Amino acid sequence: MSRGADPVRRPLWRDRNFGAYWVAQSLSAAGDSFAYIAVPLLVLHATGSVAQMGLLTAAAGAASVGAGIFGGILVDRYDRRTLMIAADLARLVLYSLIPLAWLGGPQIWLLFVVLPICEAAGMVFQVAAVTAVRNLVDRPRITEANGRLQATYAAAAVGGPLLAGVVSARFGPTAAIAINAASFALSAAGLWLVRLRRPDEGEGADGAVGRESRLAEFLAGARFLWRQPVLRSLTILLSVFIFLTYGFTDVLVYHVKHDLGGSDGTVGTVLGLAALGTIVGALLVAPLRRRRGFGITWIGAHTVCGLAIVGIGLVGDVRGVTVLTAVYLCGLSVGGICSMSLRQEITPDHLLGRVTSAFWSTHYALGPAGAAVLTWAAGRYGVTAVALVAGAGCLLVGISGLFTPIRRAGSEPVVHRAVQQAATSQAS
Repeated sequence: MSRGADPVRRPLWRDRNFGAYWVAQSLSAAGDSFAYIAVPLLVLHATGSVAQMGLLTAAAGAASVGAGIFGGILVDRYDRRTLMIAADLARLVLYSLIPLAWLGGPQIWLLFVVLPICEAAGMVFQVAAVTAVRNLVDRPRITEANGRLQATYAAAAVGGPLLAGVVSARFGPTAAIAINAASFALSAAGLWLVRLRRPDEGEGADGAVGRESRLAEFLAGARFLWRQPVLRSLTILLSVFIFLTYGFTDVLVYHVKHDLGGSDGTVGTVLGLAALGTIVGALLVAPLRRRRGFGITWIGAHTVCGLAIVGIGLVGDVRGVTVLTAVYLCGLSVGGICSMSLRQEITPDHLLGRVTSAFWSTHYALGPAGAAVLTWAAGRYGVTAVALVAGAGCLLVGISGLFTPIRRAGSEPVVHRAVQQAATSQAS
């Protein structure tokens, strides 16, 4: 398909290739939302410990970071669609083991084996999925495509937690995990129908992977991040933000169950309704960025996240927690789509997998430690204290953006400067 003016004007919903990708990932997101609820509930039912939930999250996060180091190399070296299908099938098999093993009673050790491997496969999948957007739509429509994808994921995530809560309450969390496993089969089948475009001519001519060591290949992505002032600032600030929020879901589930006396169904309702905030954020991000520019939009989004977390620590009822969690997810959606779209726009295609991998590996590196600290502190000092500290830290992350190149980052000017810098550095 040509990358001329006509495809840019054509509505995305009329693009069959993008539509197949869209549907497949929406089904997968709906299944993911079941595990999003079911895994913490499974640990809480078996152990009653929020610290154990945090340790599992930390172990899975560490595996994800480790996989991220090489995920970008794989994505730039091999067919992206094939990697995504393989990751889906691997998670289908692994998640299916949990309900089967649980027939003989709780097997917490199995979660510490299966979940890290699934998270590693998921990291490879996510790196490939981000790079695939560049091969599905024209560059001027990347932010719009990301917004539509994230909005649909969030829409699926609204019903997912609600159903997961009902299924967990009636049949147990293992049944919800079985549904998640089945969703990966649907995702793989949908991806089989997708055909990705080839990179623009000349975009990867000088950067073919396979001629350097794996470490050198990974460092090529890290160097690109470091040489771009905006991406460098984003990576540093998001590393702090992820440390403060990586265990947020575990703390929230514990808060609703332990402090507010909610049931499994209540947990699903809270997270399901709160996911509406992600939809709102995904729909707002493109017009916000057009009108306010990248910098103001990103800084504002993370400031809102910090304020919402502080509010969750101060509000003592389920309704208030639900509303504030929705506000938090709205800000998270806007900020995440902004940074992802910027990377896709300014990174050469042959480096996109490695840059995405380096970006995620770096700023998620502190996440596992953050999850362990956050959940331990919640059990020791209470959710209110933890939310106040974490929220204040996130607020500082947003405010700090005012003193970095992020503040001056607009939309088109940043893209043009970054592409010119990349071309200059490659020529040298």
